[in-house]
Amino acid sequence: MSPASETPLPEALAEIARDFASASNPMKLDLLLEFSEELPPLPERYAGQLDKLERVDECQSPLFLTVEVDDGDQLEDRPVHLFFDAPPEAPTTRGFAGILHEGLDGLSAAQVLAVPDDAPMRFGLAEAVSPLRIRGMVAMLGRIKRQVRAKTAAAA
Repeated sequence: MSPASETPLPEALAEIARDFASASNPMKLDLLLEFSEELPPLPERYAGQLDKLERVDECQSPLFLTVEVDDGDQLEDRPVHLFFDAPPEAPTTRGFAGILHEGLDGLSAAQVLAVPDDAPMRFGLAEAVSPLRIRGMVAMLGRIKRQVRAKTAAAA
């Protein structure tokens, strides 16, 4: 894997990255479990309707996500909302989704699109979980950014 880029992370995501980077490997797993437990449930409009969400096949456990982007004239004025569905028995996958939700939900479309693709590598989790699992988090971020681009392209 190439070294992390120098592109700064949005503040909420940067704070989470600092917390993980300063933690021991066992503590990183505890933090990941906390994010797993804090992942909000799907809103009623998506509950039981996984066909309205995109599956992230790179994740080892079934994970579905969708993005909503509020209306606005500029990407800087359009908040992004993230929604995830992952089974409770998949705490690592849910934890990754929880990190992305906590770090990106509510940011503007411009801010989300500016998140570097290597952001998941900045959490220092490669020593605590398998590279295959990190690949799943990278894929989640890629899907989020692609959906934001798609949902803002019509207004551009």
